[in-house]
Amino acid sequence: MIKSGDQLRCTSGNDFFSEGSIYTVGNIINEKFFQINIGLGDEHWYATKDSEGIYVRFDLDSHLVNDAWFALL
Repeated sequence: MIKSGDQLRCTSGNDFFSEGSIYTVGNIINEKFFQINIGLGDEHWYATKDSEGIYVRFDLDSHLVNDAWFALL
């Protein structure tokens, strides 16, 4: 189970998340959704943890940006 303060390593990055970088879990929305902090202050993206893994899903219709994938440290 993911909890606030956990560390995630980006395993497959994109324009917003760098592969190999470490990110911190912010607020937990529910058991499936949570925030990944990306900067100072309240900057974050919403992430998902489900049977596929841990990821931030980006625009699937245009495929302009790939999803970012993470592993819990």
